[in-house]
Amino acid sequence: MQTVIIVIHLMFVLGLIGTVLLQKSEGGGLGVGGGGGFMSSRGTANLLTRTTAILAVGFFATSLLLSWLASYNRQPASIVPELPGQQSPATPLPPISQGGGVLDTLKQVDKQQNQAAPAPAPGPQVPQSQ
Repeated sequence: MQTVIIVIHLMFVLGLIGTVLLQKSEGGGLGVGGGGGFMSSRGTANLLTRTTAILAVGFFATSLLLSWLASYNRQPASIVPELPGQQSPATPLPPISQGGGVLDTLKQVDKQQNQAAPAPAPGPQVPQSQ
Protein backbone atom coordinates (compact mmCIF):
# COMPACT_ATOMS: atom_id res chain seq x y z
CA MET A 1 0.00 0.00 0.00
CA GLN A 2 2.71 2.43 1.01
CA THR A 3 4.80 1.56 -2.05
CA VAL A 4 1.89 2.31 -4.38
CA ILE A 5 1.35 5.71 -2.76
CA ILE A 6 5.08 6.49 -3.01
CA VAL A 7 5.00 5.69 -6.74
CA ILE A 8 1.94 7.94 -7.22
CA HIS A 9 3.68 10.64 -5.17
CA LEU A 10 6.76 10.43 -7.41
CA MET A 11 4.52 10.73 -10.48
CA PHE A 12 3.07 13.94 -9.05
CA VAL A 13 6.60 15.21 -8.39
CA LEU A 14 7.77 14.54 -11.94
CA GLY A 15 4.58 16.03 -13.41
CA LEU A 16 4.92 19.14 -11.28
CA ILE A 17 8.54 19.62 -12.29
CA GLY A 18 7.61 19.24 -15.96
CA THR A 19 4.68 21.67 -15.89
CA VAL A 20 6.63 24.31 -13.97
CA LEU A 21 9.50 24.10 -16.46
CA LEU A 22 7.11 24.39 -19.42
CA GLN A 23 5.58 27.64 -18.17
CA LYS A 24 6.67 30.98 -19.58
CA SER A 25 8.83 33.21 -17.41
CA GLU A 26 6.91 36.19 -16.01
CA GLY A 27 9.70 38.54 -15.05
CA GLY A 28 13.22 39.33 -16.01
CA GLY A 29 14.81 37.02 -13.49
CA LEU A 30 18.55 37.61 -14.00
CA GLY A 31 17.79 39.06 -17.41
CA VAL A 32 16.55 35.74 -18.76
CA GLY A 33 13.08 35.07 -20.10
CA GLY A 34 11.24 37.73 -22.06
CA GLY A 35 10.46 37.07 -25.71
CA GLY A 36 8.24 34.24 -26.83
CA GLY A 37 8.25 31.04 -24.83
CA PHE A 38 7.69 27.44 -25.83
CA MET A 39 3.97 27.85 -25.15
CA SER A 40 3.03 31.48 -25.49
CA SER A 41 -0.71 31.57 -26.15
CA ARG A 42 -3.09 32.61 -23.40
CA GLY A 43 -5.14 29.40 -23.46
CA THR A 44 -2.07 27.23 -23.06
CA ALA A 45 -0.93 29.34 -20.10
CA ASN A 46 -4.29 28.79 -18.40
CA LEU A 47 -4.04 25.05 -19.05
CA LEU A 48 -0.56 24.90 -17.54
CA THR A 49 -1.68 26.94 -14.52
CA ARG A 50 -4.62 24.61 -13.87
CA THR A 51 -2.45 21.53 -14.39
CA THR A 52 0.11 22.89 -11.91
CA ALA A 53 -2.61 23.54 -9.34
CA ILE A 54 -4.08 20.04 -9.73
CA LEU A 55 -0.66 18.39 -9.47
CA ALA A 56 0.18 20.53 -6.43
CA VAL A 57 -3.01 19.41 -4.65
CA GLY A 58 -2.22 15.77 -5.48
CA PHE A 59 1.35 16.20 -4.22
CA PHE A 60 0.10 17.74 -0.98
CA ALA A 61 -2.51 15.02 -0.45
CA THR A 62 -0.06 12.17 -1.02
CA SER A 63 2.47 13.85 1.28
CA LEU A 64 -0.11 14.01 4.07
CA LEU A 65 -1.20 10.43 3.43
CA LEU A 66 2.38 9.15 3.51
CA SER A 67 3.12 10.96 6.77
CA TRP A 68 -0.08 9.57 8.31
CA LEU A 69 0.80 6.03 7.19
CA ALA A 70 4.32 6.38 8.59
CA SER A 71 2.99 7.28 12.04
CA TYR A 72 0.00 4.90 12.07
CA ASN A 73 1.58 1.88 13.78
CA ARG A 74 4.56 3.59 15.39
CA GLN A 75 5.63 2.05 18.69
CA PRO A 76 7.55 4.07 21.27
CA ALA A 77 11.20 3.11 21.26
CA SER A 78 14.35 4.21 22.97
CA ILE A 79 17.45 5.20 21.05
CA VAL A 80 19.60 4.15 24.02
CA PRO A 81 20.06 0.38 24.15
CA GLU A 82 19.55 -1.17 27.56
CA LEU A 83 22.29 -3.47 28.71
CA PRO A 84 21.39 -6.76 30.41
CA GLY A 85 21.37 -6.33 34.17
CA GLN A 86 21.01 -2.56 33.89
CA GLN A 87 17.99 -1.19 35.71
CA SER A 88 16.14 1.98 34.93
CA PRO A 89 15.84 4.56 37.72
CA ALA A 90 13.22 3.50 40.25
CA THR A 91 12.37 6.96 41.56
CA PRO A 92 10.80 9.46 39.17
CA LEU A 93 11.86 13.09 39.20
CA PRO A 94 9.70 15.48 41.24
CA PRO A 95 7.51 17.98 39.37
CA ILE A 96 9.12 21.15 38.04
CA SER A 97 7.26 23.25 40.62
CA GLN A 98 9.17 21.36 43.34
CA GLY A 99 12.58 21.76 41.75
CA GLY A 100 12.48 18.73 39.45
CA GLY A 101 13.50 20.55 36.27
CA VAL A 102 16.50 19.67 34.16
CA LEU A 103 18.52 22.66 35.35
CA ASP A 104 17.88 21.83 39.02
CA THR A 105 18.94 18.25 38.43
CA LEU A 106 22.14 19.39 36.71
CA LYS A 107 22.92 21.75 39.60
CA GLN A 108 22.53 18.91 42.09
CA VAL A 109 24.80 16.64 40.05
CA ASP A 110 27.38 19.44 39.79
CA LYS A 111 27.28 19.98 43.58
CA GLN A 112 27.77 16.25 44.18
CA GLN A 113 30.73 16.14 41.82
CA ASN A 114 32.32 19.21 43.43
CA GLN A 115 31.96 17.69 46.90
CA ALA A 116 33.48 14.39 45.80
CA ALA A 117 36.35 15.97 43.84
CA PRO A 118 39.65 16.42 45.70
CA ALA A 119 41.16 19.86 46.08
CA PRO A 120 43.32 20.88 43.14
CA ALA A 121 47.06 20.44 43.59
CA PRO A 122 49.03 23.64 44.09
CA GLY A 123 50.75 24.65 40.90
CA PRO A 124 51.51 27.63 38.74
CA GLN A 125 48.93 30.39 39.01
CA VAL A 126 47.39 32.27 36.14
CA PRO A 127 48.39 35.96 36.23
CA GLN A 128 45.55 38.27 37.23
CA SER A 129 45.05 41.57 35.42
CA GLN A 130 44.56 44.70 37.51
